[in-house]
Amino acid sequence: MNAPELRENAFHIARASEHDLLEIVEVELECELSPWGWDGYYKELTQQKAAFMFVAQLRAKPQLGGFITSRLVADEVHIHNYGVRPALRRLGIGSALLNASLLYGAKHGAARSILEVRAGNLAAQAVYGRHGFVIVGRRKNYYDRPVEDAVIMSAGLPQYNKRLELRLEA
Repeated sequence: MNAPELRENAFHIARASEHDLLEIVEVELECELSPWGWDGYYKELTQQKAAFMFVAQLRAKPQLGGFITSRLVADEVHIHNYGVRPALRRLGIGSALLNASLLYGAKHGAARSILEVRAGNLAAQAVYGRHGFVIVGRRKNYYDRPVEDAVIMSAGLPQYNKRLELRLEA
């Protein structure tokens, strides 16, 4: 299956499990993310109270399209790592994963979300912007391989809290 064949309902979002970790690491490598490796994701996955991870599972074949890992800290959702396979980008997978994480955080008391993104990753910044994130700061030389600044972005979650209210009323 190639990217143009994917359509609405071609994937679904689910909580990550230990069985997903090898593919999460594959996506991490394909996306050239800062490496966490299997051990890093396993540790995050087993921190059930504060950490939460979601994956996008393709329906047509057993493959993960992407993942997101986040943590609830006080009243904030911290987006830690997030990737979509390059061949499957611009199909809504990234937005669906981000929505799942933010909705989960709002359901568990988060009022806002915060993340760091490479200063040069304008595509990711645009995705975050479509979800209400704005630039609130910068961290000098935050990333290595290659060394690059991080842009700090934040978003309030009132729209996600409103979605929760609507779901509860339905």
